[in-house]
Amino acid sequence: MASKGTRGTVRDHPGFNANEDAEALRKAMKGLGTDEGSITKLLTARSNSERLKIAAAFKNLFGRDLVDDLKSELTGKFEKLILALMMPCLLYDVHELRHALKGAGTCETVLIEILASRTCAELQRIKQAYKEEHGTELEDCITSDTSGFFQRMLVVLVQAKRDPDGRVDEGRVEQDAQDLYKAGEDKWGTDEEKFITILGTRSRTHLRKVFDQYMTISGFQIEESIDRETSGHLEKLLLAIVKCVRSVPAYFADSLYRAMKGAGTCDDTLIRIVVSRSEIDLADIKQEYRKNFGKSLYDAIKNDTSGDYRETLLLLCGGDEYV
Repeated sequence: MASKGTRGTVRDHPGFNANEDAEALRKAMKGLGTDEGSITKLLTARSNSERLKIAAAFKNLFGRDLVDDLKSELTGKFEKLILALMMPCLLYDVHELRHALKGAGTCETVLIEILASRTCAELQRIKQAYKEEHGTELEDCITSDTSGFFQRMLVVLVQAKRDPDGRVDEGRVEQDAQDLYKAGEDKWGTDEEKFITILGTRSRTHLRKVFDQYMTISGFQIEESIDRETSGHLEKLLLAIVKCVRSVPAYFADSLYRAMKGAGTCDDTLIRIVVSRSEIDLADIKQEYRKNFGKSLYDAIKNDTSGDYRETLLLLCGGDEYV
């Protein structure tokens, strides 16, 4: 995905030459030892579409598979990060969803993060690519691996039938806010179906107005009510949807903060967000991170990671300044 006109930190490289880059990578991996620094500097300075062209040139020039060579030369988190960069953007989402559903147990965090944050157009492409890659429907895999209202909310999101962004039904704003209030705060028990229908089908612009109206009616932010009225994976999913409605970059900034706070770092989350948003809105995510947590994302990564893995993440992050 080219990043021109977007808020990504990774852009097309001026004077890009796939053959020269392929030769540089071959040199970095040939013989005794591997020049990890050269691999990192080159791949982080190329867009995803350029990396794919380098892989094609590598095959033409040397009759070798670039990804296979990288796998054999690199290890650990650094290897995982570099291989993520070499995957087409769309297929990276598909790969992460497949791994979340078909690994040992279901990784609900990945399902929540991807399905709550992607646009309807992106979700449609993900579903099509998932079917092409794995010969099965994404929705079928979700229904076989999840249950209850959590499953129903995921299925609604995968339908990708949310109203087009910008569409606001002024006459329905008040009604939706009242319905959410009656479904939660105003009754004994919770009418989860009402939350699922409204949060899963209305446009983000419409929902922002609903949330404002909800605050007027109830005296609570919608997040506070979800926190009180639901629990477990459903609560996390509904909160993720609300956060993405308010601001997708702020949602990812929050996810990155949580991935790095406390004992240990959730490297899978760190890799997935930095790689998948590097050509879309990582510059905005950096701004939200600084605004909401009082320090830069760059410094957080620097303090929480090490080695070639850290260097690669920092280069993808695009420095410590605003972009």
